[in-house]
Amino acid sequence: MAEYSIFMQYDPQDKIYVASVPELQGCMAHGETKEEALKEIEIAKELWIETALEDGQTIPDPDIMVV
Repeated sequence: MAEYSIFMQYDPQDKIYVASVPELQGCMAHGETKEEALKEIEIAKELWIETALEDGQTIPDPDIMVV
């Protein structure tokens, strides 16, 4: 599977980490720890792509980052 960017931030109000994949509009997950949020976003990413394919949508390519 392609490597997508993952953006993570801490929500102090809800005391959770929120992870999202910017290339996949609306693909978000959360967890009480960074590790849990990362595990959940991987599941969300797979489900997002699976659903998009079932609906006949084009899957966006990952953004290429040069480090």
